[in-house]
Amino acid sequence: MSETMSPPIHLPDPTRPPRPTPGCDVCDALDRQRAQAEKRQHYRRATTCEMEIRRHPRHKAQP
Repeated sequence: MSETMSPPIHLPDPTRPPRPTPGCDVCDALDRQRAQAEKRQHYRRATTCEMEIRRHPRHKAQP
């Protein structure tokens, strides 16, 4: 009997900030801004930085 089930899907944790693309100055700067905003409890700004990292073209190119 052959197996018909697909392997499990692994999704990233949406509560964790995205990792900056290695070597990308824009992603690094946004990540530093995000960390500072969180430290100051400016969560709206931190979330905005996370969205910018996720939308950055070099970040999208990551596997």
